[in-house]
Amino acid sequence: MTSLPIAGPGRFSIYTGRVTNWPMVVISSALALPVLFMGLGSGDGAGGLGGLAMVGLLIAVGILLNIATASSVRVAAGPNGVTVRWGLVGWPRHTYRLADIERAEVIDLRWWWVSWGYWWTPKRTCCTVRSGPSLRFALRNGRSVTVSVPDPAAAVAAIGAAKAAQG
Repeated sequence: MTSLPIAGPGRFSIYTGRVTNWPMVVISSALALPVLFMGLGSGDGAGGLGGLAMVGLLIAVGILLNIATASSVRVAAGPNGVTVRWGLVGWPRHTYRLADIERAEVIDLRWWWVSWGYWWTPKRTCCTVRSGPSLRFALRNGRSVTVSVPDPAAAVAAIGAAKAAQG
């Protein structure tokens, strides 16, 4: 995580942070294992070693996709707006321009409010991998975006400083 509060003309504060939730990856992978064992008892002709190998391959691909795309959230905030990237490969990725951000705030996501992962509704987007302090910003079009970050106050400060410098 980086936060550079540098004052002066032509200088900007930039925030970068990454939140990783390996327990979520381990638990979701462990929950896939019963599917593998259900493939053993299949009596419809698709069972046996061939069916087990196919189910095992599908589970392995699912686990690798989970690690590659849903294990962490990376955020950069500053004069270029807010960029959110997922997982090891940085996809999906979205950039919110500074001009589109109306306000930013720190919120406390309770564990019962969190729907972990990337989800979208007509009114909001959530990029969350854990509960606790998070960044939420409102866009000028009425949508809100909630993102898990390690230091949401520093992200809000970087957005505020960039908006103030913009005029």
